[in-house]
Amino acid sequence: MKLTSLFSAAIGAAVLMSATSALAVTIGFSQVGDEGDWRPAFSRDMQAEAKKEGIDLKFADAQGKEEAQLTAVRSFIAQKVDAIIIAPVVVTGWDQVLREAKRANIPVFLADRDVDVTDKSLYVTRISADFNLEGKLAGAWLAQASKGNCNIVELQGTTGAAPAIERKKGFEAIISNFPNMKIIKTQSGDFTTDGGKKVMEAFIKSTDNLKGVCASFAHNDNMQLGAIQAMKEAGLKPGKDVLMVSVDYVPAMKTELAKGEANASVELRSAIGKYIYPVVLNYLKDKKPLPKWVVIPSDLHTAATPGN
Repeated sequence: MKLTSLFSAAIGAAVLMSATSALAVTIGFSQVGDEGDWRPAFSRDMQAEAKKEGIDLKFADAQGKEEAQLTAVRSFIAQKVDAIIIAPVVVTGWDQVLREAKRANIPVFLADRDVDVTDKSLYVTRISADFNLEGKLAGAWLAQASKGNCNIVELQGTTGAAPAIERKKGFEAIISNFPNMKIIKTQSGDFTTDGGKKVMEAFIKSTDNLKGVCASFAHNDNMQLGAIQAMKEAGLKPGKDVLMVSVDYVPAMKTELAKGEANASVELRSAIGKYIYPVVLNYLKDKKPLPKWVVIPSDLHTAATPGN
C-alpha cells in the first residue's frame, strides 16, 4: 500500500509539473543597454519579477546598438516566444521587424520607450512613464525656483531616443511661458556619467566658468552626476552657484540632493516589472484590446520632499 501510494504521488507530481511547464509563458525582452544606474536597475527588476511570475524570460542586452536589438527581436521570433517586450534604443527603424513579429502572431509590447511606426497595430501597447510630463515637471520646478528668470545649460540624452526627445519638448513647453527663461547651451551626453562630465566641462569652458548660467537641466541623473563632478573640479558649487534639476531619482542622486549639490530630480521608477508583466500576461490570456499607452506615474523630489 505504501509503495502504491508513493508511486501514485510521484505520478501526480510529474503530471502537475508537466502541466505547469506546458502553461509556462516565454517572453523575450530586448533591453536598450546598461548605461547609467537606472537601466541596470530596470533590467534586474524585470528579471526578478519574471521569476516571481513563473515567466521564462529570454533577456538580450543591445548595449545601445539598434542593430543588435533588431537581431535580438528576430531571434525571439525564431524561438517562437509567446510575447516580446522591447525597450527601444531609438524611436525609428522598427516597422519591418515588427511586421515580422506580427506575421508570426507574436504580440509586441513596448516598455519604457516609444517607437515611431506608421501602423500602430504592429504593437499591442506601450507601458511607460510620461517622458514629456517629466520634462514639464522639471521645467515647472525650475520656473518656480528661479522666479522665471534663468539661463539654462541642457545635457541631452542619446540623440533620437524617446526620453531625450520628449523630456526636451516637455521642458521647453514650460519655460517658453517665461520670456526670461532660455536654454543657452545644449549638447548630448548619451545618458552617461562620463558623457555628462565632458559636456559640462565644455559648457564651463565656453561660458567663462558658467558665468550668467542659472541652471543645469539634465535628461537623466547620471549625466547630472558627471556635471556635478566637472563643476566641483572647476571650483564651482553645484546646487548653490547653479540650480541642478534632472530625471531618474537614482540612489546616487538622492545623496547629492541630501548634500545640497543637486536641487531636484523627477523620479523614473525602475521597479516597473510589476506594471509591465500583468499587462502582458492578461493580454495573452484574453486578447482584449488595450489602450496604446499604459502610463506609469512620475513624481518630483527635492531634499525637502524625499521619496523611497
